[in-house]
Amino acid sequence: MRGAIAALLLGMGLGTGMLTAHAAYPERGVKMIVPYPAGQTTDVIARTVGQELSDALGQAFFVDNRGGAGGIIGMEAAKRSEADGYTLLMTASGPVAINPGLYSKLPYDVQKDYEPVALVAMVPLFLVVRKDFPADNVRELVDYIKQHPGQLNYGSGGSGLTNHLAMEMFKSQAGLNMTHVPYRGASAALTGLLSGDVALMFEAGPAIKPHVESGALKVLAVGGREPARAFPDVKPVSVEGVAGYEAQAWIVLMAPAGTPKPVIDKLNAVTRDVVSRPAIQNKLAGLGADTVSVSPEDTREFIAREISVWGKAVKTSNAKVD
Repeated sequence: MRGAIAALLLGMGLGTGMLTAHAAYPERGVKMIVPYPAGQTTDVIARTVGQELSDALGQAFFVDNRGGAGGIIGMEAAKRSEADGYTLLMTASGPVAINPGLYSKLPYDVQKDYEPVALVAMVPLFLVVRKDFPADNVRELVDYIKQHPGQLNYGSGGSGLTNHLAMEMFKSQAGLNMTHVPYRGASAALTGLLSGDVALMFEAGPAIKPHVESGALKVLAVGGREPARAFPDVKPVSVEGVAGYEAQAWIVLMAPAGTPKPVIDKLNAVTRDVVSRPAIQNKLAGLGADTVSVSPEDTREFIAREISVWGKAVKTSNAKVD
């Protein structure tokens, strides 16, 4: 009987030595490629979660920052890495879901070149205006913009970025006419909003929170399906007047295609345990992120859906960067 089982396992590519190796994973340090410079939200989340994975699995999980080219450099580096579980990719919605529609040619195929490990966090985007803007909710905002077609500007951190496309989705679904003003980064766009050069924008919680607390800005809605921890009393855009609207950034852990399933499943289980811890949830909330816990299969389905959603937003905005 033992011989028959061993033969079956070998025929499946799951010899006893391979099974033992997977069970013992990891036996050395694990590199997590982050396609952004150090200090950005994805990098900070990768380091936070990586430290918890190190503690849980007894091996170092260390970050390798490969920023540049809209995340393409880091994505390609991960694609070319060994599919052995010792190189992972902590990336975000931009390189994974937006780039496929934004670039006419990419050196990677998200759905073929990577194995989803776990969706780690959602990063809600909030619709904000200055304190003196003559609207206090989404319905009033939509009515005001329709009464002043083409007269309002909105800001973003740059053409093709998440907060640009989130507003293009809002424009399209609400039937609005506004002018896009791209800045060099979200901080510059926020300065433009505060100074009155633009009337509104979508932005993540940490950037806007000090200005909301000071009274300089007011939050009209959140782009996700549910209220977010950063502003728990703020309702979703879809509830406030634009049915079906959903736009938010997110962070995902992935691995090169071909990484053994037992390794993927083990990483998924440990990651889900890590992000369920109150201390980690509170720390990520300070970064404007809400943790999530789903299977690799659900993560794959989520990514496919998001590629479609953001692809439509790119097409509507006519944004191109190459």
